[in-house]
Amino acid sequence: MTILRIERAVYAVDDIPTCARFFEDFGLLRRSETELTTLTGQVVELRPIDDPSLPAGLEPGPTIREVVWGVDSQDSLDALIDDLRTDRPVTVDENGVAHTLDETGFGLGLAVAAPVELDSTTFATNAYGNVQRWNKGLEPTPTVRPLRICHVALNIPKEGREKATDFYLDRLHFRATDRVLKMGTFMQCEGDDDQHNLLLCHRPDRAGINHTSYEVRNFDEVIVGGNQMIEAGWQEARRLGRHTVGSNVFRFFHAPCGGRVEYAADMDRVDASYGERVHEETPPHHLWTLRSNREKAES
Repeated sequence: MTILRIERAVYAVDDIPTCARFFEDFGLLRRSETELTTLTGQVVELRPIDDPSLPAGLEPGPTIREVVWGVDSQDSLDALIDDLRTDRPVTVDENGVAHTLDETGFGLGLAVAAPVELDSTTFATNAYGNVQRWNKGLEPTPTVRPLRICHVALNIPKEGREKATDFYLDRLHFRATDRVLKMGTFMQCEGDDDQHNLLLCHRPDRAGINHTSYEVRNFDEVIVGGNQMIEAGWQEARRLGRHTVGSNVFRFFHAPCGGRVEYAADMDRVDASYGERVHEETPPHHLWTLRSNREKAES
């Protein structure tokens, strides 16, 4: 019963054209008026905020309503559905996608994964004593196209946080990689090796979207993708930096669909030997962030 990846992120929004333009500027590929995709075939779906077929919103305004997880086979999907039906309603739509709610009330979907194969080769790098690229310069980075949705971070209330986390660990077979007792739990799905595919963050003490994260090929694409977003008129949410937990380079933007989106590169990969790390105190958000005194010097 292996969950491989996020298959679809479903947002309820009040301005579909603006949100579609946001994700196009971010580098996703337009599949229809309401759907955009990563290079590996994951879907961002935009639905009207008053769509009665969606799970109820857990916060006011545009927000994520459902995360659909991709599993490795129909047999795995059927087994997960059978288990979930022991204590909650589960519906299956005409496309074979199962729909239910998690313990917080977020929409939870399950579908057979349909990954698109991709050559994700990136350029070699050079450093003194570690030369990987000979007789070849680099070309300008073209339009950045996210490879995949690598994780989603959801805010949850403090009350009931253990039950919310245990649902993913016990029922969907995620593994806790880092428990930050004052902030939240980072979890990895069975079929992936990223340090986390899901973060349930109880620090805000409310339910809602925190962010969705999209992997790009390298550090350069984090920079260039962010520059493209600024040139398109979108607002950056954090300075460029590198996280402490997970170690990935990041660049965040406020999203009109709710929460933020993140360009991410060079995330830690972990296996079972990593274990479960418990942090009594919250680690620093980042190892570093970009600083500059250029404006002061030019004033």
